[in-house]
Amino acid sequence: MIVIAKITTDALDPAEHEKAVGDSRAGAVVSFVGIVRDHDQGRAVVSLSYEGHPTAEDVLYGVAREITADPAIIAVAVSHRVGPLNIGDVALVASVASAHRQAAFLCCAQLVDRVKEVLPIWKHQLFTDGTDEWVNCP
Repeated sequence: MIVIAKITTDALDPAEHEKAVGDSRAGAVVSFVGIVRDHDQGRAVVSLSYEGHPTAEDVLYGVAREITADPAIIAVAVSHRVGPLNIGDVALVASVASAHRQAAFLCCAQLVDRVKEVLPIWKHQLFTDGTDEWVNCP
């Protein structure tokens, strides 16, 4: 069951995602929280922004469906933030519930990897030296 699959400009709440996948059948909930860091490849980052293609939420939902196709998975919640973000802001949250921890860990990692691989979102980073860089996320 997919309980959250959204692209939003709003701040992301990891606890909301964990609560959303809560289920009496779940013995494990594993979450990943992607946070904007202050550096990238040896360069100091001031801030960044994400821009998403209009189909990004549909793509995100499709990725979540891939993960929930595994019968070991009870529920998935995944969100990616777009717009301007500051250092320390949450950019991506993924939570997976399963009866057992091994499946939850494995599927959460697969979920994050797949999102990074196919989600049509682009990152624009601003560096302290005044330069900038666009990164194609998929």
